[in-house]
Amino acid sequence: MARVRTRHNPLVAVAIALTVAAAAAAVWGGWSWYGAAHDASASYAQTRDDALAAGEQAVQNMNTLDHRKLQQGLDNWEDSTTGELHKQLVDGRSGFEKQIQEARTASTAKVLSGAVTELDERAGRASVMVALRITVTAPKSGPAVKESRMLGQLTRTSEGWKLSALGQAPVGNTAG
Repeated sequence: MARVRTRHNPLVAVAIALTVAAAAAAVWGGWSWYGAAHDASASYAQTRDDALAAGEQAVQNMNTLDHRKLQQGLDNWEDSTTGELHKQLVDGRSGFEKQIQEARTASTAKVLSGAVTELDERAGRASVMVALRITVTAPKSGPAVKESRMLGQLTRTSEGWKLSALGQAPVGNTAG
């Protein structure tokens, strides 16, 4: 019996090697993409960013109120809050209305910067610090501008992050 000699084409071998390499790269790329998309740190970062955006907007809302658009401004206050802070605003609404109508002031706030200082995803709580530039205009005077730092506590609700506490941040050296 005679043996048949076959010639190996080097181009076929190279094509097979390249196909195997491309398949391996595709598998590795898919696995890496899946891992990055389902990484817990990416989820945490998104939660932090959501809390910061909501916190900045809520603090801005709470420092913006115009006597000419009073109902809208107070509605924004209530829509931005939850818990005890929300209850205080709802219960005190008529008093706020009277004070602002008598003073005839308009205040606007602009967020300069903000940061999440604490985040507990499981408990649905976050803390933010927000720096603002607040402009207050009274009827018989020009605008008064001041910069302020506010500390806010946020609570995650079914509607998203809402402000549950708000206060002024200490300024300067507080060491005794």
